[in-house]
Amino acid sequence: MALGKVSVRRWLRSCSFLETRFFREAPRIKPGCSRQLSSGHGGKRGVEVFEKSRIFKRGFIFSALSYLGYNTYLVISRSAMVRADVKVGEILDQADYLYGSGETEKLYQLLSEHKNSENAQVLWRLARALRDLAQLSQTSAEKKKQLAYEALDYAEKALEKDNTCYSVHKWYAICLSDVGDYEGIKKKISSAFVIKEHFQKAIDLNPKDATSLHLMGIWCYTFADMPWYQRNIAAILFSTPPSSTYEEALQYFQKAENGTKRSFGNTKFHMTCLLKIYELMN
Repeated sequence: MALGKVSVRRWLRSCSFLETRFFREAPRIKPGCSRQLSSGHGGKRGVEVFEKSRIFKRGFIFSALSYLGYNTYLVISRSAMVRADVKVGEILDQADYLYGSGETEKLYQLLSEHKNSENAQVLWRLARALRDLAQLSQTSAEKKKQLAYEALDYAEKALEKDNTCYSVHKWYAICLSDVGDYEGIKKKISSAFVIKEHFQKAIDLNPKDATSLHLMGIWCYTFADMPWYQRNIAAILFSTPPSSTYEEALQYFQKAENGTKRSFGNTKFHMTCLLKIYELMN
């Protein structure tokens, strides 16, 4: 900041020198001589030089002030951006700590204070917090539905702000899947295409994210294991309904297990999927 002030002072001193020199060397017009100059052969030209010198002086001073104002604006803008980045970083650090500690309600309270944020990292974490809040046993059925739609709203906003973040795509797909439970079979099946698309984008952006791989495995298993009546409904509603195989599901499950220290095999649903897949394949 101090270096910037020194630079500006030096620049202004150089401007003052040039300005003084210019007006010192410019033709001097004495008071009461304008009539004499205008009546003579070169008088008109002398008046023009005088007028132009005044215009130049005003323009020169304005340019100096504009330069100084622009530099001040840059300094203030950069300082504000740095402070904003530091603040967002602190929020994200606190949010990740609370998430890792399982403090769901405290996490929601923290992020809800920043629900108007324009930062996608804040927004997708808020969507996740709302979903986790809906999963709590003490949350009523009516409240679960409200939180599911609210989570999807923030996930959509995060996607609008940044579609290059794998977590944004992942949590948008998860929230969209949750809302599908309240939308009916037709909407749920049509959303399945979009859900798979965003899981795939998440995997493309981060092929090592075990959660995205695991969820894609669940998607594949769900449509490979779809009952015949649901399959018939899907065929009636869509010319090419979503479909998959147990082999494809198994591939994603294995990638998820191999790519992380976390064992998804500890979950009851995951074990059920794997057991059924191995039973059908052997």
